[in-house]
Amino acid sequence: MTAPAERHGKGRTVAFETLGCKLNQYETDAIATAVANHGYRVVPLQEDADAYVINSCTVTNKADRKTRNTINRALRLGADRAPVVVTGCFVNSHPEVDDRVRYWIDNNHKNTIPEVLDAHFRGETVDPHTLSADPFGYTPPKQIFHTRTNLKVQEGCDNFCTFCIIPFVRGRARSRAAAAVLQEARAAVLRGSRELVLTGVNMSRYRHEEADFTALVAGILELPGTFRVRISSLEPDQLDQRFLDLFRHEKMCRHLHLCLQSGSDRILLQMRRMYTLQSYREVVQRLRALDPLFNVTTDLITGFPGESDADFERSLNAVREFTFGHVHVFPYSVRSGTRAERMTGAVPVEERRRRTTLLQEVADREKQRYRRQLVGSTAQVLVEKLEETPGGVVAATGLSGYYVPVRFTPGARTQHNTVVETKIDGMDDHAGGFTLLGTEQPR
Repeated sequence: MTAPAERHGKGRTVAFETLGCKLNQYETDAIATAVANHGYRVVPLQEDADAYVINSCTVTNKADRKTRNTINRALRLGADRAPVVVTGCFVNSHPEVDDRVRYWIDNNHKNTIPEVLDAHFRGETVDPHTLSADPFGYTPPKQIFHTRTNLKVQEGCDNFCTFCIIPFVRGRARSRAAAAVLQEARAAVLRGSRELVLTGVNMSRYRHEEADFTALVAGILELPGTFRVRISSLEPDQLDQRFLDLFRHEKMCRHLHLCLQSGSDRILLQMRRMYTLQSYREVVQRLRALDPLFNVTTDLITGFPGESDADFERSLNAVREFTFGHVHVFPYSVRSGTRAERMTGAVPVEERRRRTTLLQEVADREKQRYRRQLVGSTAQVLVEKLEETPGGVVAATGLSGYYVPVRFTPGARTQHNTVVETKIDGMDDHAGGFTLLGTEQPR
């Protein structure tokens, strides 16, 4: 008979480190919640932990390097006395086990980590891959590492874009039961969550029984309580007017991360993307017709095989046209096993870097231009941090409904995880991220 979980966790500490996407963040939060329920104390990666859990990323070569560096750091901290657990997409793309790591757990079995830790501290040896795998079999996460609550609604992708490793490491598209998502959302709001962030690999393709993604989001919006809903990242090819009309709801955040990847139709076709620049443009136009300040953020890849100077110029022009609130710029990274690996016309590494630098400079100017439009407006800011500045003044920071960071001097009653109405007075141009500066409005 298995001993009560509390006996194994009591007095022990588990450190977590998450790399990559919000889907990874959700899964880490859920695993951390489960081990906390088992009596362990949960901390970020630090020296005195009894076990280290790394939720990894492999989307680019840079992500691989960060994962390896994090593994090495955990191994140094553990120094043979504490087990290191590595899970996530890096494990799936690198199935050869690192002998220095005690547990090497793929994405399908990530949900078994709490069970693996309990068995380990009972002195048992367990193979995680003999345990029950479930991509949605997670303990509903509490707000351990984040103020906002991530909700996993979908897993995997069937698109197989030519540059992308994700379908190989996350598997085919699967949708979580709508009833389970609604139940977890309702519980999160009852626990006091003020922002729900929907996460998945390709959420616009969500379908469970009769419910599509629009129906799922509409159901969440109708739940009782004071909260707002944000969608983490979407492909732009399945967004019909039914979906776009959801942004008229007062609980919906006016922000979407729509992955563009290139401003050139020729390159989009080579990437096997499911849209054109014009169809992308039409989505952005409809969102901005709903709200001229609607924040659209995106991803762009530079130096994809065969990308000419003219193709790259089209990406620069797209950034200027759409005034993105933020752009993640990635130099093309060869992923083993993808179609792009076999393509001709490789762009030299130095040219990829040059294009990345230039595109990032243009993107930063447009980001600044977008955020300047918000000066003078009023924002609903979810307070994520209260801290004392070097001058002794208490400062509050958080994100507005437009997904823009705001820093302001809080009132006496302002607390963490509250939504505060803030007048945007200016912008800190020297903060690197163009943080907005505000003044809390009287209640």
